[in-house]
Amino acid sequence: MTSTTLADPARLKANNPCWCGSGRKFKRCHGPSLERVRPGTVGPRRPVPEGIVRPHYAEHGGRSRRDVPDVQDTATLAAMRRTGRDAARVLRDVGAAIAPGVTTDALDALCHQLCIDAGGYPSPLNYGDPGYPKSICTSVNEVICHGIPDSRALRDGDIVNLDVTLFREGVHGDTNATFTVGTVDELSRGLVRVTRECLERGIEAVAPGRPTSDIGQAIQSHAEAEGFGVVRAFTGHGVGREFHTGLHILHYFEPRDETVLMEPGMTFTIEPMIALGAWQHRTWDDDWTAVTTDGRRTAQFEHTLVVTDDGPEILTLHPDGEWSGFPG
Repeated sequence: MTSTTLADPARLKANNPCWCGSGRKFKRCHGPSLERVRPGTVGPRRPVPEGIVRPHYAEHGGRSRRDVPDVQDTATLAAMRRTGRDAARVLRDVGAAIAPGVTTDALDALCHQLCIDAGGYPSPLNYGDPGYPKSICTSVNEVICHGIPDSRALRDGDIVNLDVTLFREGVHGDTNATFTVGTVDELSRGLVRVTRECLERGIEAVAPGRPTSDIGQAIQSHAEAEGFGVVRAFTGHGVGREFHTGLHILHYFEPRDETVLMEPGMTFTIEPMIALGAWQHRTWDDDWTAVTTDGRRTAQFEHTLVVTDDGPEILTLHPDGEWSGFPG
């Protein structure tokens, strides 16, 4: 069943019965979860204990050095496996705390503490210019990415992406997933499912000697066959001892990327952002939060990978071998 056959709850009128079958009017039931997300109050930056090793941008902000190798040595890969597994633990544990009424700031507090408990630093904290003020990205409904945790409480019917990156042993482990909040409409659940499938298709395209454009082609083909769009402005990226390197992994087909070939030891993220409607974005005044121009929902999933002689190895798998609690 493609998304075009699913009913869009946003087309319901306020006094119609809610799609969930509660018998209540839409405006009194799940209608509020489809209102556009508005920024809440952002609390202060959380402190990191002195004993935690920090990335170079932790104190004064700034972005990654891009002129670093994308092919990692054996020691770096071993550290990335350990760090990636613990990033997956953090993502799963924060995801388990999602429920109606929980604020995104409470999810940030949990993520922050779990990163410290793992002996690591939450990579997003103070990254960029301006420095990102929190330890996790929480992107709700039409927020594509980089949503800043705040006082907004999650509502029954929302979807929310949690983007977790852990810095430890001098490397970053970057992963994310989109979770449903309470009872969610069928179209949104279909979007989440297809977005996870897009990540799976992208991973399947990873192999030494293949161009990185094959990843984007696999993702775009699946998303558009299901009636969804692919966000263009935000991409996967090289990752390792730097949070982001100069390597870009597009989630749509770009012929110029046919010249960039994957090779063993190369590490990067694949993190497709898939939209119900318009894939174009605008950015809030906080210089971080990116939302769809039409206010319709998006979802995202992400893993960090290394290219091996035999194909892809996912570095951000949970220790139990599962995809870190990603919704199926």
